[in-house]
Amino acid sequence: MITRLPHGLFALLTLIPGLVLGAEEKPVPGIEPLGAAQLGQVLLALVAVVLLIVGMAWLLRRMNQFTGAGNNVVRVLGGISMGQRERVVVVQVGETQLVLGVAPGRINTLHVMDQPLQVESTRNESFAERLASAMAKRES
Repeated sequence: MITRLPHGLFALLTLIPGLVLGAEEKPVPGIEPLGAAQLGQVLLALVAVVLLIVGMAWLLRRMNQFTGAGNNVVRVLGGISMGQRERVVVVQVGETQLVLGVAPGRINTLHVMDQPLQVESTRNESFAERLASAMAKRES
């Protein structure tokens, strides 16, 4: 009765005779061993691909700055969760403030504010600024 061996065990069993007997590997016809020139070409290609990915990411980030993302025409002033997937959010569009109910697949206007709420403008710190302030606190 023949049982199936796991692939890893089969590969290990095929290597044991060569390790025990000290047999040298015989080159496979048509396949040359990887030389320094081929290794250099592979390494250069990998560096080129990584640089291409980094360049595309930089370009996309740069282009998104000019699409009006920092326009602040519509701002979310605050919100609170009312359930697992439902929220009540205060949104400012120009000078008008709206109270919206947000649920999966639905956004309902709950109230239009007659007088806008006075919300203090807090600028969000970037990660670099937060890291620098945390490191400064740690040093002192």
